[in-house]
Amino acid sequence: MSSGADTRPANPESPADIPAHRYTAALAGQIETAWQRRWMDEGTFDAPNPVGPLSEGFDRVAIGRHTYIMDMFPYPSGTGLHVGHPLGYIGTDVFARFRRMQGDNVLHTMGFDAFGLPAEQYAVETGQHPRVTTYGNIEVFLQQLRRLGLGHDERRRFATTDPSYYRWTQWIFLQIFNSWYDTDLDKARPIAELITELDAGERRPGPGTNATGRPWSELSETEKRQVVDNHRLVYRSDATVNWAPGLGTVLSNEEVTADGRSERGNFPVFRKPLPQWNMRITAYADRLVRDLDLIDWPDKVRAMQRNWIGRSTGAHVAFASPAGDIEVFTTRPDTLFGATYMVLAPEHPLVPSLTTDAWPADTPVTWTGDALTPPVAVEQYRLAASRRSELDRQAGDRAKTGVFTGSYAINPVTGAPVPVFVADYVLMGYGTGAIMAVPSEDQRDWDFAEVYGLPVVRTVAPPEGWDGGAYAGEGARINSSNDEVSLDGLDVAGAKARIIEWLEAAGRGRGAVTYRLRDWLFSRQRYWGEPFPIVYDETGLPVALPESMLPVELPETDDFSPKSFPPDDADSTPEPPLGRLGDWVEVELDLGDGPKKYRRETNTMPNWAGSCWYELRYLDPNNTERPVDPEIEHYWMGPNADRPLGGVELYVGGVEHAVLHLLYARFWHKVLYDLGYLTSSEPFHKLINQGYVQAYAYRNADGFAVQADEVVEDGERFFHDGAEVTRENGKMGKSLKNVTTPDEMYAAYGADTLRLFEMFTGPLEQDRTWDTKAVVGPFRQLQRIWRVVVDEQTGQTHVADVPAPDELNRLLHKTLHAVRESYEALRFNTAIARIIELNNAVGAGFPNGGAPRAIAEAIVLMLAPLAPHISEELWSRLGHPSSLAWETMPQADPALLVDDVVEVPVQVNGKVRAVVQVPADADTDALEAAARADEKIASALDGRDVRRVVAVPGRLVNFVV
Repeated sequence: MSSGADTRPANPESPADIPAHRYTAALAGQIETAWQRRWMDEGTFDAPNPVGPLSEGFDRVAIGRHTYIMDMFPYPSGTGLHVGHPLGYIGTDVFARFRRMQGDNVLHTMGFDAFGLPAEQYAVETGQHPRVTTYGNIEVFLQQLRRLGLGHDERRRFATTDPSYYRWTQWIFLQIFNSWYDTDLDKARPIAELITELDAGERRPGPGTNATGRPWSELSETEKRQVVDNHRLVYRSDATVNWAPGLGTVLSNEEVTADGRSERGNFPVFRKPLPQWNMRITAYADRLVRDLDLIDWPDKVRAMQRNWIGRSTGAHVAFASPAGDIEVFTTRPDTLFGATYMVLAPEHPLVPSLTTDAWPADTPVTWTGDALTPPVAVEQYRLAASRRSELDRQAGDRAKTGVFTGSYAINPVTGAPVPVFVADYVLMGYGTGAIMAVPSEDQRDWDFAEVYGLPVVRTVAPPEGWDGGAYAGEGARINSSNDEVSLDGLDVAGAKARIIEWLEAAGRGRGAVTYRLRDWLFSRQRYWGEPFPIVYDETGLPVALPESMLPVELPETDDFSPKSFPPDDADSTPEPPLGRLGDWVEVELDLGDGPKKYRRETNTMPNWAGSCWYELRYLDPNNTERPVDPEIEHYWMGPNADRPLGGVELYVGGVEHAVLHLLYARFWHKVLYDLGYLTSSEPFHKLINQGYVQAYAYRNADGFAVQADEVVEDGERFFHDGAEVTRENGKMGKSLKNVTTPDEMYAAYGADTLRLFEMFTGPLEQDRTWDTKAVVGPFRQLQRIWRVVVDEQTGQTHVADVPAPDELNRLLHKTLHAVRESYEALRFNTAIARIIELNNAVGAGFPNGGAPRAIAEAIVLMLAPLAPHISEELWSRLGHPSSLAWETMPQADPALLVDDVVEVPVQVNGKVRAVVQVPADADTDALEAAARADEKIASALDGRDVRRVVAVPGRLVNFVV
């Protein structure tokens, strides 16, 4: 057997074979740590601001270009990095170093997104405070990142868990809380301006905000506060959430498995309404869609955001029922005549009112769920539905289930009664939570109608030969008329317009735009998160704390768990950890009207909060007066000709954050822009999603992953502890036990080799498979570059101050041109290939040293962004006392990019007969003369009549005979 599956790096050379001054892993380690210390001591990568405490040195870069480059926030897990994690970090570092060598003032740093569930869960299991765990993990990450040689401005580093940071997270929350969306101006405005306009009678409360229906002037102070709270961009409401009693917390959709259980712990999860904080991101839906066209993001990510927002045009339609109007939103109001039943989500608030005490006469047994009464049937069904995830409920191939409420609603266009069902394929989070079911046009409705024996009325004529089933294609309207309106014969657009006009005139509906996007659920029943800067007074209404009381710091406790309940206790409600800290919760404050007792909010913010604005704090991390100085924000992120909405020039991170993180960050940024705090209206101009690093993983007969580096290979079979295992290719990670750590690579080859290997294995966006044995290739390339400058036997520099041969000089300038283009386009793999090609030519031409200094120095400078440590060392040995980080990348001479001599094919009657060499600038006469002088062409033309000669300079000559 061989150990072909072993992922551990092997020593590529025997110590006995190594010359004293060869570039080895040991020497690489010495060089790398020395240069990292020097960079740190000299502040090599410190980027000066135009003003403020970090402005020292700005005069040196004031007239040049500036570039802001970012990585997506890492979470500091306890296991540290594996070699898949740094792919994006290396890519941004290479680009930042290249831009710095272009003369740019480059801002590149990294902080930590450190609040969240993992540290809290570890605290629950071990009793160790999340703060201790988090900051210990950060130190591990920093050690690994620094060893990689990333050129970060260390002065700007922070963690979202720092009170000095989350003070401003809370401040931004208050700006959003104290704002409302003015649809007339299409922007957020301070809530104080709304109150002024309401008091002056210049504005009336918005739709749905005044439950009393009385004029503003007649409302009590408490009622006025309720109206104002209903306008805010942050508000409290009963929201349908994923409640996991066994964990004692609400979960996001991403934390719930397809079968309706918690991803952590595998506990049952129930959908139930609970009072929660929400952010009114839906107010920005149109702008979030519209501005996607003005930022440079991958088409796939833009499509994902558009689909998530899900803008739809159609109509709200009211169906009269015993419980009042049931409102639905439909994108196809032209199919109203085919609505033969209605379906409400199990969580819909009208379900209890619609549920009758007894089954109406002639109710089919299949509609009853085998229950004796509607209340029993509906309650049983709602409980069962609450245990299913949204993903599972939406699955198209799942059998449709539901129960009849006992009530009928009235179809507004036909006047016919339609039964009202509860079914889990309708979600409360989308539309109004109620649908008009048109089985002839919708396959899900057709499937439900078939199960429950419901009528089907076609409103669109299917094509001839249609063999049944729902038809959602084009066709003329049929069966679509009453005494007041007819849609028959119209196309979709005409029918939609006519029916909306009729609905509005009849008072039974209105044209509308709606979104799949829901308001952002902003509460978590956890300890390890940002406290809300909110208290409640004797009315139970929220009161914002003044800025002077920020930050509201997390209180100390050793009880981190939310109260858990029996896993099946669907009636339980959350009791967050902070709620048990009575001395912190109950507080006496003077908020301007004398000391009063208040109760603090005991939920914490979701872990998304801190990553919604970190790009701004990097700019001005020490500011104690505001999140960021406007002048500094404008310098780094303000709009210009290349970035019309402003934003970070390059943002790199995983596609797994394509929707939520990016959507939330864009939302917060736009609110701050509307309120006048920012000049940029988008946070990230250019986005790149780096690929995944995959690695071979192995599973035993039970399907469990085994340690990849313990697997041995025998031909095409693989064994672990003597038992055969199967091999697969999967994303590198601890779950598949196929991790290789950067520390292993540093020890075996050095950081520069790891950097070069990760950048050489494909474009930044491309997935790649990790192969430890292949790392030796880039290592040997670095050794070859080292040998061009350093004599391995003596350690002396052995370049020569002589001109480069013409052919090599021409190759140098072609390489310079190609490498610059590759760096700018983030195609680092092609830059490496061209550098290697040039270095190999130099090594072949000067095998014993003596390469021209100009060539050697150019190779070092081109290599520097990719392998900075060895490049710094070689640059120093070439006699340069300063770091090359700010050296200028050499420019290609355009004259040397064109060959002096070119090869031109010569054809006779279109068939190539010879190839001739001519000067690159040869004209048509010279081309023809050279072609005729060739022996093969002269022989081919001998005795034949040349009717025409086609000569294209630099391309071809064709004799037509």
